[in-house]
Amino acid sequence: MPRKEKAKSLIGVVSSNKMQKSVTVEVERLTIHPVVHKYVKRKTKFHVHDEENTANIGDTVRIIPTRPISKTKNWKLVEVVNRANI
Repeated sequence: MPRKEKAKSLIGVVSSNKMQKSVTVEVERLTIHPVVHKYVKRKTKFHVHDEENTANIGDTVRIIPTRPISKTKNWKLVEVVNRANI
């Protein structure tokens, strides 16, 4: 019987929640610069489906990939890890 593997999840910060049932999450990662050989921070923005509109700007959230929900939205909000202090 094939074993179920966990879907990859990412942790990022909500940068916009102006849409209905959607948020924009900014995920930061470290990569090595090809010439200087130092770590460089890179950021990627994902459009995430938030069914209950629970996430606010500045919250740290966990997201997982899912089927395409719209043209640009194919990630789903799993949980709010940490609330922003606003």
